[in-house]
Amino acid sequence: MTARVLALDHVGVMGGAELSMLDIIAGLGADATVRLFADGPFREALERRGVDVRVLPMGALGDVRRESRGLSPFAALAAWRLAGVVAREAAPARLIYANSQKAFIVAALAARRAARPVVWHLRDLLGPPHFSALNTRAAVTLANWRAARVITNSQATADAFVASGGERRLVRVVYNGVDAAPFDTITNEAALAIRVECAPGAAFIMSVFGRLHEWKGQQVAIDALSQLPADCHLCVVGAPLFGEREFEAGLRAQTERLGVAARVHFLGFRSDVAALMRATDVIVHASALPEPFGRVVVEGMLARRPVVATGAGGVREIISDGETGVLVPPGDAAAIARAVAALRADPMRASAIAQAGATRARRVFGVDAMVRGVRAVLDEVIG
Repeated sequence: MTARVLALDHVGVMGGAELSMLDIIAGLGADATVRLFADGPFREALERRGVDVRVLPMGALGDVRRESRGLSPFAALAAWRLAGVVAREAAPARLIYANSQKAFIVAALAARRAARPVVWHLRDLLGPPHFSALNTRAAVTLANWRAARVITNSQATADAFVASGGERRLVRVVYNGVDAAPFDTITNEAALAIRVECAPGAAFIMSVFGRLHEWKGQQVAIDALSQLPADCHLCVVGAPLFGEREFEAGLRAQTERLGVAARVHFLGFRSDVAALMRATDVIVHASALPEPFGRVVVEGMLARRPVVATGAGGVREIISDGETGVLVPPGDAAAIARAVAALRADPMRASAIAQAGATRARRVFGVDAMVRGVRAVLDEVIG
């Protein structure tokens, strides 16, 4: 049977957007094929799920960044050539689904040549400081011109799209979904073993998870740790996905400067996130800027751990402050430290928040709900 949907993504690494797309494509089954513009672990993960996936190299288009002020002639030519390849790949399909901004630019160019509708799954807050004004304007103009629908991962993402000039009639909000099963299979014994391995001697552990990048706020979490007692440790889980090695070195220098190097454990990229979260006392989401969604927040809730999170962007749609988590202002290390200290001092409150968070995460942010929502939008366009 010919797949109805040709799905595109421009990266080969595994970020939050790719984890969500992996579940969506698996949920669509034989209805979808995937073409990536870069090779890497994402292709391997799709292949393990039995997905028809191939890599179409993007050439000079790979040099364009979110903050770039437009396409160079070489990047524009690369985008046009790649669009031609995608148009041919899309011929058997009935719709092109783009999971990233670069993928959408190529899809929009290809769609006209292939006479196929395009659905853009927008997972970013358009506009500064995440995107340059020119990149934002180009993306919104293309969306208004070529997108049949724009799926957003939160109302915050939808509002940013509209505020940037996007047409509201195009938007459908579908929250990201996270599978609860990996978190439910971790035993207390396994969590304890990882706790001892990763943070020996710690009486209390807080952890941050995610790509190492300034806007993800690992530096804020380290600052918060320096304001907590000496038996409190911090696990930093994640790696620089796009070459932010200088930022990582700066984090390590920060721990030395603040005198907390022995209490901060850099664990790098880990595939056992569920177990690490279960081994943690409090999960900290320290983003210095608003997040479009906040996958780590949902994962922490599914791990049945209290979450202290930056109260901006899509996170405010996930957590009800004081009930299913604790919200703090962006970039406020002192507020994080106070919130963590309060949860440590009141285990019964921490447990109640964790349980309420787990219940909400399972009810609202499941994979099945996400796949149903995306499929409904695709069927709306195709039908």
